[in-house]
Amino acid sequence: MGPTVASMFALLFSALAGGIWIGLALGATGALLLFFFRNIPLDKLLAQYTWNILTTQELLALPLFILMGEILFRTRLSRALFTGLAPWAGLLPGRLLHVNVIGCSIFAAISGSSAATTQVVGRMALDELRARGYDKRIAIGSLAGAGTLGFLIPPSNIMIIYGVLGDVSILKLFTAGFIPGFLLAGCFMAWVMLHTTLRPELVPASERALRHVPLMERVRALKDLAPAIFLIGAVLGSMYGGLATPSEGAAVGVLGALLVAAVQGGLSLATLREICVGAVLTCSMIAMILLGASILGSAVAFLGIPRAIADFVVGLGLSPIMLIMALMVFYIVLGCFLDGFSMIVMTLPIVLPIVKAAGFDPIWFGIFMVLVVEMAQITPPVGFNLFVIQGLTDDSLSAIARYTLPYLIIMVLFTALITVFPQIVLWLPSTG
Repeated sequence: MGPTVASMFALLFSALAGGIWIGLALGATGALLLFFFRNIPLDKLLAQYTWNILTTQELLALPLFILMGEILFRTRLSRALFTGLAPWAGLLPGRLLHVNVIGCSIFAAISGSSAATTQVVGRMALDELRARGYDKRIAIGSLAGAGTLGFLIPPSNIMIIYGVLGDVSILKLFTAGFIPGFLLAGCFMAWVMLHTTLRPELVPASERALRHVPLMERVRALKDLAPAIFLIGAVLGSMYGGLATPSEGAAVGVLGALLVAAVQGGLSLATLREICVGAVLTCSMIAMILLGASILGSAVAFLGIPRAIADFVVGLGLSPIMLIMALMVFYIVLGCFLDGFSMIVMTLPIVLPIVKAAGFDPIWFGIFMVLVVEMAQITPPVGFNLFVIQGLTDDSLSAIARYTLPYLIIMVLFTALITVFPQIVLWLPSTG
């Protein structure tokens, strides 16, 4: 088994180091392993895998949520979120910095994408905060950290991928993400309040004093949140009300996003073309990665690699908590070099059986995986949220990573918290 495992890692990392697309690298590695170590008719097998993975019904929600995110990216939703939240966020220490966290939490409950959440909220909030004199370090850091909530607060594209590959209920994964998602958002807000209290110069002098805003003015500002609330109600309400499956809920979301864009005057033939092209490019990339992962996952299963690695890990005598801590370190390091989708599809066929054997619930482990993928979004040099923010600010990646470091530490500590107290994740799914 040793030569087989060594061959797998050698083939895979050679392909990745050579700059081959991740999806092709995964698929080619799986095909070569089967060719060298098993006498299997590859042409028929690969054709069957291609058909199975690309026609999986549960995956239908993924392109629909991606399409919804592309539509909302081109609406005026970011301005509406800022104007609706600003009068209320001004009541807290840190003032308008909380718009980043609350705005990302709201948009996360619509889009399912971390990058889209960061882009939409940051496009308006960063310019506004800088214009008012807020310190750019905490403005950028809070946006980068909160933007990762796009994967944790349902609906979530990453949860759909995990659910399909791990054979776990997507709706239960969505349910499990609610409490951790909003608790993590609360942790980010608590840090902003503590940080700005200890260092008041991060907030401009003109904003430090609590400005009196009449209650009715605050209430009237809530009308700007109506489009977001409408979409959250349409998507999540249809699913949890028993009216729609996740795929049907995603279709409801696309229809709702089109209505919001039409009402806000953001639809034109040119915009619709951009929306369709963007969605097709993203879906094609993810489909290729999923297909490659399916081929590699099936290959390693045929060759018994997961069992061999599981036996090796068991032989180390790690306690369940130590196993999870080791996996966290492993994924943080891996996240420096790979995006979140690739991390999941490459490692899940091997890691999930080990975690199950250690007694962990696969739904809990799904939320754990989402959290480590969130960390990957803000760890250089491949942290995707860092690239998104660099496009909004022109700051260097190293500087943005420094601004984001406190939020990465918060995520690590929060992941340790749900490991010690797994009911934070499992309580809500168990009530359904």
